[in-house]
Amino acid sequence: MNSPASGERELMLTGIGGQGVQLAAQVIAQGATADGKEVLVFGSYGGMMRGGNTDSTVVISDQPIEAPPVLSTTWSAILMHHQYWVPMRDRIRDDGLVLVNTSVFEDELDRDRYQVIDVPATDVATDLGNPLLAAMVMAGVYGRRSGLVSLDGLVEGMRRSVPPYRSQLIEANEGALAAGWEMAA
Repeated sequence: MNSPASGERELMLTGIGGQGVQLAAQVIAQGATADGKEVLVFGSYGGMMRGGNTDSTVVISDQPIEAPPVLSTTWSAILMHHQYWVPMRDRIRDDGLVLVNTSVFEDELDRDRYQVIDVPATDVATDLGNPLLAAMVMAGVYGRRSGLVSLDGLVEGMRRSVPPYRSQLIEANEGALAAGWEMAA
């Protein structure tokens, strides 16, 4: 599945605080920038540091972006957890690309309406040694399945996004991105 050369493609990510939703959005955005694309990214947080809702929006295009930072609809979504996904449900356009973290997602999806890709991201991350890598697994799958971001771009985006005090996690994040990319083959 590839993005048309002339169109903007939107991505909304949702989950609970602590799942890496904001980092995944930054990695995808920075990765698309590294690939030479135009990007807009906007994050929003609930009232709690961990366990509250966290959402992010990324718009990627080969041309200057016209979309506002808060979108009414989206072409694609990454659902890390079921708890806060309902408000997004009707914002995903018909035939939209939806990645769902099946390790923890416990709600129903309209599989006739969306192109659903089941990703046991938390299980894969746990097998890699750290369940907190789930969002990086999802970012890898998203890059390959959407055609919007290369693996090299994602790795570069992750390196740009990980703060210096977390630099010890760069190698593990890179492995999680690669694992997701391979899963999507």
